[in-house]
Amino acid sequence: MKFVDEVSITVRSGKGGPGKVSFRSESMAPRGGPDGGDGGRGGAVVFRVADHLNSLLKYRFKNKFFAPNGTPGGGRNQTGSDGEDLILPVPPGTIVKDKETGRVLFDLSEVGDTVFLEGGRGGKGNWFFRSATNQAPEHAQPGEDGETREIRLELKLLADVGVIGYPNAGKSTLITAISAARPKIADYPFTTLSPNLGVVAINNDQTFVVADIPGLVPGAHKGVGLGTQFLRHIERTNLFVHLIDASGIGGRDPLQDYKDILLELTEYDNAKSEEEGFRPLATRPQLVVLNKIDVLSKEQREELVERFRRAGVAVREISAATQYGTKELINEIGKRIFAS
Repeated sequence: MKFVDEVSITVRSGKGGPGKVSFRSESMAPRGGPDGGDGGRGGAVVFRVADHLNSLLKYRFKNKFFAPNGTPGGGRNQTGSDGEDLILPVPPGTIVKDKETGRVLFDLSEVGDTVFLEGGRGGKGNWFFRSATNQAPEHAQPGEDGETREIRLELKLLADVGVIGYPNAGKSTLITAISAARPKIADYPFTTLSPNLGVVAINNDQTFVVADIPGLVPGAHKGVGLGTQFLRHIERTNLFVHLIDASGIGGRDPLQDYKDILLELTEYDNAKSEEEGFRPLATRPQLVVLNKIDVLSKEQREELVERFRRAGVAVREISAATQYGTKELINEIGKRIFAS
């Protein structure tokens, strides 16, 4: 399924049905009193968080969703039927924002239903307005209008671990090695154009969710490369696996790659610092992992690890392609997650 993580839609709750003006007219009561019933309530707009969903694809090709109106009241004091609620299923981690102002209206993280727009109330029929001084009211209420809102849905992944790093650092290969996920893998930048999720089992009772975040490059916080579109996906991860291509193929320096990505996290933090509830990314726990060590000699590996040590960075060594060190990495991630 294609990953769709941002959509703009228009939603409208249903209008209440009008009340009825009616009088009894029976053979035994030719001048009967009022018996106009109330109109039914309009349908509400309800977001339903469903844990089997992982995309906003449903809303990509249809962007207007209107709940049904309530039906009119009837004679003999019959109340109109309520409009059926409009259920909009969304994945966990969906943010509902006002399209014009960008204000966050709802943060939908927990499975369940959230009423977004109430339906309009049904109008009162003329039976409701009868009184000792007005025994034959000839008026009824119209139903209340529903509410229309233009909103933006944004999906932020809910994962325990976010795998970050330059394009082609081996993030998709690592996800494949440690979980049942099968992301696209190829030897060119930006192979991963949308985040991939994998469930990793430590034992029969403990699992964690890992998100393969598409590659970051210098300037990503300003939208360069795949930009902030994917930086925000790691806002909800508590632990980062910072994966670094140790091979040096392509002329990049592994230690500089680490510094570049850390700078992007810091700059993103600076840009988002005034947002309510934002937790900085650069200061979150990280496991720095040197990948592709199978192409290095023992001496090259030792020299690289020493360079990181002198920079004050402890590193782990793996080869996602051969799965060397991946089991130990899984265990260490598990200890970090389940100890917190």
